Amino acid sequence: MKIEDFADMEQFETIMSNWAKATGLATVAVGADGKYISDCYNFTDFCIKLTRGSAEGCRRCEKCDAEGQGVYHCHAGLVDFGIPLKLYDGTVLGSVIGGQVLPENPDEDKFRRTARELGIDEDEYIEALNKVNVKTEEEINASANLLGQVMNNFINAEYNAKYNGTIIERLTDGVKQCENYVTNIKNNTKNLDAIQRKQNILALNASIEAARAGEAGKGFTVVANEVGKLAKSCTELNKEISNNVNSISEVINGLTELKFNTAN
Repeated sequence: MKIEDFADMEQFETIMSNWAKATGLATVAVGADGKYISDCYNFTDFCIKLTRGSAEGCRRCEKCDAEGQGVYHCHAGLVDFGIPLKLYDGTVLGSVIGGQVLPENPDEDKFRRTARELGIDEDEYIEALNKVNVKTEEEINASANLLGQVMNNFINAEYNAKYNGTIIERLTDGVKQCENYVTNIKNNTKNLDAIQRKQNILALNASIEAARAGEAGKGFTVVANEVGKLAKSCTELNKEISNNVNSISEVINGLTELKFNTAN
């Protein structure tokens, strides 16, 4: 399952963009496969152009992206975060990652060493570093956790709106089917009652005539045949009723399975 399958991605992007503007932190959303599912916001030249622009820097960054949890210090010396995006049942659908800020004024010598390790021009690296925002760790933690809470609430609301709506629709259809089956049962029961009343009348008349005719009541065989036919009709109606009841059971079982699958 992907977030894009059920969420309003335009609204998703709006939340990401507004948060980035408000905090000055960089962020991007990725799916469970690690691929971007949103635009990149506030990404710095220090990170994207220079650090990730080198082969070794990119390798180290990808390792941080894959392993980073919560708020952490990246290999290049900046503070990043990784917040999972998941449903209430624990299913992880991706994450929001970002940060790219300094918790304090940088130690220039330390970043020059990093530049040499990555094969990046030291002066260009320091120039880009001086444009990176500086935030306290408390600010970074609060901002990252807020984004995680907002995005998780959003995707769960979107998921519930789409899939619970589908469940309700199917439940409504199932109830309508059950109502139709119940109507059929009631109609067939009325027909069965009418036939049974006719059987009783015929049986009563046959008894009266048989009593009158004594041994000569051969003609009442016809009556017996008619009673037999009516009995057969009753059997067929009972079979139809049984089929309707089975259909109701299938619908109910289907709704039960739907509820079970959704819960899991």
